[in-house]
Amino acid sequence: MTKKGFRTESDSMGELEVPAEALWGAQTQRAVNNFPISGLRMPRAFIRALGLVKWAAAAANRELGLLDDARADAIQSAAEEVISGRHDAQFPVDVFQTGSGTSSNMNANEVIAGLATRRLGDTVHPNDHVNMGQSSNDVIPTTIHVSASLEVNERLLPALRHLAGTIERRAGELSDSVKTGRTHLMDAMPVRMEQSIGSWATQIRRGCQRVEATLPRLYGLAQGGTAVGTGINAHEQFAASFAAHLSEKTGLEFRPNEDSFESLSTQDTAVELSGQLKVVAVSLMKIANDLRWMNSGPLAGLSEITLPALQPGSSIMPGKINPVIPEAVCMLSAQVIGNDETITVGGQSGNFELNVMLPVIAYNLLQSIELLANGSTQLADSAIRDFRVNEENLREALDKNPILVTALNPVIGYEKGAAIAKRAYAEGRPILEVAKEETDLSEQELQRLLDPKELTRGGIKG
Repeated sequence: MTKKGFRTESDSMGELEVPAEALWGAQTQRAVNNFPISGLRMPRAFIRALGLVKWAAAAANRELGLLDDARADAIQSAAEEVISGRHDAQFPVDVFQTGSGTSSNMNANEVIAGLATRRLGDTVHPNDHVNMGQSSNDVIPTTIHVSASLEVNERLLPALRHLAGTIERRAGELSDSVKTGRTHLMDAMPVRMEQSIGSWATQIRRGCQRVEATLPRLYGLAQGGTAVGTGINAHEQFAASFAAHLSEKTGLEFRPNEDSFESLSTQDTAVELSGQLKVVAVSLMKIANDLRWMNSGPLAGLSEITLPALQPGSSIMPGKINPVIPEAVCMLSAQVIGNDETITVGGQSGNFELNVMLPVIAYNLLQSIELLANGSTQLADSAIRDFRVNEENLREALDKNPILVTALNPVIGYEKGAAIAKRAYAEGRPILEVAKEETDLSEQELQRLLDPKELTRGGIKG
């Protein structure tokens, strides 16, 4: 007898109880029962892409005369609701499930079939109609590519370009600010603030280029390979029709992959994209740590800049303000680097005709994209855009920087320069004062040779 609040559903393995209000059926419920592992669910971006896959499959099967108009309309309407996010709560399957992602595929098939059946007033079967011409083995690899493609184009690349643009604007504003350069965290020759932070923008622009270089391979889809890559049970024109409909729907240039066996058995493109995301994460961590060092103090650190004060920094020390945005960016960068390791191991798990770590690859890849997109936006808007340069601190450090003597090497030689630097440091005096006493150069000549801003232009002046 069915418990109150439940209904009885059946599949090829028999009957079981499903929550009465659930849109899913027996196979989804088996997965819920079998995998109470992490509480982690497939991301919204993945569910959206899964809806798009089912929408395009119905369009292709209709075009090829395999699915009647009424059922195709009902499936596509139901898929639209999944795409829009109306039914995310109906996707309860844990990330750590069957390695092919069959449980997530059947979850989508059952939800869409249930919605379509209600709309049509006639049976729409999750396998025979919604999953027509498909297998979990090509649906889930396709969904990984589609979801990552959309997230990269709609979220990550715009966020990275915004960050690069914000850095470039600040660099332009700070072209007259000169600071002590540092190598090995030790004082070095001066650099303009424009030069120092301008390199951050170059890092991010090149990160965009790296990610963009992967997109052509990401646009190649497994769909049409079905169970093992041979295309069994799919129309010979299904893959091309599917890709055409999906491209029109999304505005991206999807196409059938040249080798469906490669699409099913490997996740090399996901591994490639993750590697490029790791480079971006490394760049963000470098930038965030530079900001932390430059902001350190305010009295016992470098205090070259002051980041925006966003929240109290201590539960015990009044007045303390911490660089919370750079710290958050460092942490998310570490997460992305760790995700890449998981994706790498997942990519190695292609056994013969199928990779069997698809869900965890999808989860980590999409999380990395989301973290980098959100982190880049916050770094731009809440840290870089409005930090204040402490010009007096920059000048004081430059005046006492003994390494400025490097500019005198062509005139007085390395050994003499080293002696002057040591004396200036020991006595806590500006290098110009000591050089005036130790050389025959006039004060005017020394001022010219030791002008910090001129030293940032490089080269020997004639």
